[in-house]
Order: sequence, then C-alpha cells, then structure tokens
Amino acid sequence: MESGLPTVPPYVAGPLQLLPFRALTLAPRRVGDPASARAFARPYRGVPQRLDTWRKRGLATRDDEPAVYLHEYSDSGLTVRGLVGCLDLSHVAATPGQRQVFPHEGVHPKQVTELADRMETMRINPAPILLVHRGPSTIREVSRKVRTGSPEREYVDHAGQQHRIWSITDRDQRTEIDHGLADARLLVADGHHRYAAYVALNARDPMPAHESGLAMVIDQDDTPLFLGAIHRLLHGTRLDDLLAAATAAGAVVRTIDESQAVAALAPDTLVLTDGQRWATVCLDVPNGSAMVQLVDGVLLAGLARRPSRVGFAHSVTQALEQARPGKVTAALLPAVDIDLVLDVVSAGGLLPEKATSFQPKPSLGSFIRLLDE
Repeated sequence: MESGLPTVPPYVAGPLQLLPFRALTLAPRRVGDPASARAFARPYRGVPQRLDTWRKRGLATRDDEPAVYLHEYSDSGLTVRGLVGCLDLSHVAATPGQRQVFPHEGVHPKQVTELADRMETMRINPAPILLVHRGPSTIREVSRKVRTGSPEREYVDHAGQQHRIWSITDRDQRTEIDHGLADARLLVADGHHRYAAYVALNARDPMPAHESGLAMVIDQDDTPLFLGAIHRLLHGTRLDDLLAAATAAGAVVRTIDESQAVAALAPDTLVLTDGQRWATVCLDVPNGSAMVQLVDGVLLAGLARRPSRVGFAHSVTQALEQARPGKVTAALLPAVDIDLVLDVVSAGGLLPEKATSFQPKPSLGSFIRLLDE
C-alpha cells in the first residue's frame, strides 16, 4: 500500500450519459481465471498485441456493433444487474451543486498516475468501475423489457459466476436510459483509483477516447450489492492499550465471550480481540458519521504509540486468523449502511480508506473496452 495521506478524488458533473462501445469479452473459461491477468501484465505496451492474438485463437471476442449492455451475474446466491457502457466523465464539477459522481474514499496520487499511464499504454479500460444509485422506474422498465429477449451471451465462468448479457441497441431504450441517468447521483462502489485515473487521463490528454471510462451502473433498489465491513488489524498494539484508550475517550467497554462477538456489532459498537480475549467498545457516533471514521480519530489517537502497521480483513474469519496476543489486535467493525454512505458523501465528506466492501464484483474479463474507438 502506498504511504502518505490519500487525497480527495475529482467530482464529475452531468448531465450523465452512458455511451455505447464495442465490448471485448474473454472466452467463458478465461473469465474469472487468475491466469488471464497475464494478458494485462508487463510490458504494458504489448497488451494490444496479446489481446489481438487471443482473439485470433478464439480466447476473446469483440462485438461488431457498439452497444450499451445489460449485464446480470450471480455469485454466492446473489444476483446483480447493471448497465455497462462508457460513462461521460469529461465535465468536472466546478461547484458542490454540480456533483453527480460521488467517490466515498480518498485516492493516492501516485497510484492514480500509474493507473492512468498504464491504461494509456495498454489502450484499454480493463474492467468496469462499479457505480450504484437508487435508479428511476423508467430504467427498471427498460431492464425488464430487455430481459424478455434472449441474452446474446450466457455462460458460467471459470470462477463459477453465472452471466447473462444483453446488447441494448434500440434507440428508444437508449434514450430512456439517457433520460434516467442525466440527473443521477452515482456512488463509486468499487474502482476509486481507476475512476480518478479516467478523469486524470482526460485532463492531460483530452482526446475522444479519454472523455469517458468503462463503468457498470447498478440500481441498489433493484439488485443490491451486499455492503460489508472491512476490519482493521492493528500490528504492534496490545489489547489492553486499546481498551485504556477507549475508556479515556469516554467509551463504554465491556468484556464478552467469543460467541457473542458478531452479535455485539452495532452502528455504535465495535469489537476488539487479540484472539484470546474479547471486548466491546461502545462510542458516541455523531449523526451522519460511521463507526469506521472514529477508529483513527478517537481510538488510535489515544494510544501512546500508534500501530506499526494497519492491515485489513474482509471477513471476521480472516481477521481472527491474524490476531495474536501482544502482537496483532483485531478491530471488528459493523457494516456501514449505504444510506449513511450517501449522507456522508452528499455532505462533501469521505470515509476512511478500506471502509466498505461491496460484493459480489463481476469477474475480470467479462467486459473490456479498447480505446481505439
């Protein structure tokens, strides 16, 4: 992870539009296969030739006509649908009132620059960023009508995800989508650095291919992504020191059994454990704030010595595998409600890095955009 403080990503203004493109898709057995990542490996200037070779070998295909796509994928019992296209990101918001695309995490400038350089060299957007909103009924009706027809592609990928994909080329349906998205307020769910790299690429080289970026827009009221917590692993920090800091900050601390841990999590309550002992920490969380925002500003700020490193775990099981008495203390956090995330970003705020985990994400290779259009 890059050192240094993250910066605020750019905000994009509307009217928002999802532009058609000619999708490049890997063969089903290649989608979701970790080995497929080698197509996007160094040297990056060789990526276009590699993908062309894959197409000639039947390992990838590219659509003949540009389209906006309806992509439905299922994983672990959850089904997600979204519109895939090239989101116009060429208008940067000059005032807060113009903002229509809302990141909720900061980004590291060096990583943004590296991603922009990489995409420019590879001449691709390798995967869609994920954007969520509470969509209008008009777009849901377009989705329903499109799904009455047979999908252009239907398959189970290497990772076990089930996919159904429809091309939307009907002019009236595309017009309905444009109208429904024009004033939308989209939350960046996944791909903050790629989103910032899209905008940076257009700012430094405003050619047509850089005016938009590959995106998937998901209606959270239709097929919601699961929003989970990302837990903290505090290296070099003892449980007793954290409990003392919490008590000094006015928190209510209570010792609990391991069996009570997950049930104890709440919007105002986190759980601390070193793998042997367990305790809840109940803090006064201000309205419009999330518990994850208080970990650094309240809990860690009260330590005489900060953790030597802060790691992240996407599940309680992963966190507990690394907790060690006297060496690594796990801070188990409650999931952040999406409406709270929207409140934070609408007020101009950001959540800390690695605050949310939107799942499931589509497998790599389901959509690739070439920047030669």
